[in-house]
Formats: sequence, structure tokens, C-alpha cells
Amino acid sequence: MSTQPKVLVADDQPVNVQLLKRALEREQITVIAAYSGQDALDLVERERPDLILLDVMMPEMDGIEVCQRLQQNSRHKNIPVIFITARSSKEGRLAGLGVGAVDYITKPIDLDETIARVHTQLRVVQVNREMLDLQRRLEEARRAASIGAITQGIAHNLNNLLGVVLGYLDLIKTHAGKPEVVRSNADNLDAAIQRIVGIIRQLTSLVVKSRLPTIPVPLDQLIEGTLRRFLAEQNHADPVQIDNTLGSLAVHTHVEMFEDALNKVLINARESYGESHVGPRPISVRATLLPENGPEGRVLSIEVRDRGRGIDPLVRDHMFEPFISSKNTVGVGMGLTVARHSLRNMGGDLVVEPHPEGGVIAILTHPVERRKRTTLQH
Repeated sequence: MSTQPKVLVADDQPVNVQLLKRALEREQITVIAAYSGQDALDLVERERPDLILLDVMMPEMDGIEVCQRLQQNSRHKNIPVIFITARSSKEGRLAGLGVGAVDYITKPIDLDETIARVHTQLRVVQVNREMLDLQRRLEEARRAASIGAITQGIAHNLNNLLGVVLGYLDLIKTHAGKPEVVRSNADNLDAAIQRIVGIIRQLTSLVVKSRLPTIPVPLDQLIEGTLRRFLAEQNHADPVQIDNTLGSLAVHTHVEMFEDALNKVLINARESYGESHVGPRPISVRATLLPENGPEGRVLSIEVRDRGRGIDPLVRDHMFEPFISSKNTVGVGMGLTVARHSLRNMGGDLVVEPHPEGGVIAILTHPVERRKRTTLQH
């Protein structure tokens, strides 16, 4: 281990404690001595040892009870305990293992065997710490990478859009005496500004962590409201085929967030056909209940199916990262990120998979009923 390990030896017989203390200290291990169960608990709280050698048979509070109390404390339950006992029966070993001990040493103590078992458990402790540290570092790296990707994406998209805004302003100034040209350029300017506003709104939704208040809303109204929004935003979009066997089932949701998430998935389905696609762009929506309940009860499943180009292999493993997109247009690449974040914030999820018959199927899940919770559960 990178620092000298610390072992607590708890035994009501001082001679046993001293025997183990001398043997362990020769192995460059710091030893803390306890002579009762309560003494052991107090020292664990104060010293935070890496490993505990615990005698089973002690007066007032035996080793079994000490181990049980350690298991009940979230700060100490992961400290490995090796029982020291005169019992060699299978029942005795099972009793100790049943309360959380990781190993057994029987009396009379064989020092060589004991040292070997102590080193084994200390190596396990070190490996676990290294794994936790690695997980922490990976999580920090992932967050840093996400922040970098978002920052770079924001800068790229906003710079492009600001360039568009300045371009239209220049055209308006140049053709100030031509009302029709000014009006046309003003409309284009307004569209570019709205796209900037859209990016800012999406970024705002990404940092929302509290679960927003919900109300029961008929499912058919949610789907119809989303479709009106989708068709209004997507000029010349083909009608969407709806298969809603659940009718007006009441779904407890945040209407704006739900419709926005479903709308983004529909937009992604339409854009999956590609800019060069000629002809209809069929999209189907199917609403059902999952066969198994979730933590909050029944779970709504909405499948959005397209028959477009499928998932680009270059983005398959990164499609939910901000600003990851196979398209080159300005202001894209956050739709699926925001949609999944919104659904997870409401207790659901979003999964996007290639369909065996071609195209893509996106599966949105959402609890039908809602329990009272105030924070997002991960």
C-alpha cells in the first residue's frame, strides 16, 4: 500500500494482542489495540483502520455484535473484519460470515498463516481503493470532456449564428431603401435569433436537476399537442402515423418538457432521411405500456420509428453527447441530449436503436403515476 496500513486488533486477552502486535509490526503494519468490544468500536470511529482482527469471544459485547454494529454504520461497513475464534465448527464460521466477516482465524493462532491472510485482505483493500479512485478520475475526466464539448459546441454554433445575424444586418443596411428586401432579410434575421434563443433554452434545460411539478394529462392530448408543434415547426413535414391503444390514459407529467422531448425525437426521425432524400418521410408513433412496472408503477412506452438512413456508425456510441451530429447545419446536435435529460428528469429514459428492417426506433419511457419526490434520482 502507498502508506503504512493500519490494523485494529481486538481481543480481551492482552497476551494475544501483544503477540499479534509484534508480528504485524515486523511487517511494517501499524497496530491499534483494543481489549473490549466497545473499545474496538470507539477506536474504529477515531482511527479508521484498514482491517480489523476481531476476537469472537469477549465479555459484555462479543465480536459478533461488534461486527453487526459496524455493518449498520455506512462509514465503517466496508472495513474488512477477520474473526479470531476458538470455534472451528462449520456453524461458527457461517455465523461469523453471516454478519459480515471476510475470513476466519482459529486459535491457537498460526502467525505465518495469520500474516498471510492479513496481507491478502490488505491487498484487496488497496485494489478497492484504487478502483474507486479510478472511477472518480474517470468521472472527472468525463465531466471535463463533456464541459469541453459543450463549450466548444456552444462557441461554434453561436459564432456561426452571429455571423448569420451580422450578414443579414449588413444586407438590411445596404438595401434600406427597398422595403421588400429589408422585410425578407428581417425575417431571416429573426429566424437566426430564434435559433440562438433555442440553443440557450436547451442549455438551460440541461442544468435542471430538480424534478418539476407534474399534472395528470390525457395521453392523446400530449401526443396531439406534440404533433401540432412538430408540423408547425417542420415545413412540409409528412403526417405522422399514430397507434395509441391507450387512448386518454392520464399520464402525470410536465407538459412542456414531455412535448419538447417527444418533438425533438420526431425531428431527429425526420432528419434521419437526409437532406438529399426525395419523397415521403414516413414516421410512426406507437404508445403502449411496458409489461413490467417500474419503481413508480406503470410505465408508458412511446416508440418513434423512421425508415431513414439508420444510425451513422461514427456517432452511434456518442449520439447523446452534446453537439454530436452527422449533419453539418448550424445549431444542431443537442436534440437527443436534451430529450434524454428531460425524460430522465421525469423518471423515464430514451433509448435509440437501429431497426432490423432499416431505419431507427427511438423508445421513450415515462412513469404513468408519480410519487412525491423533489430531486432527480440517478
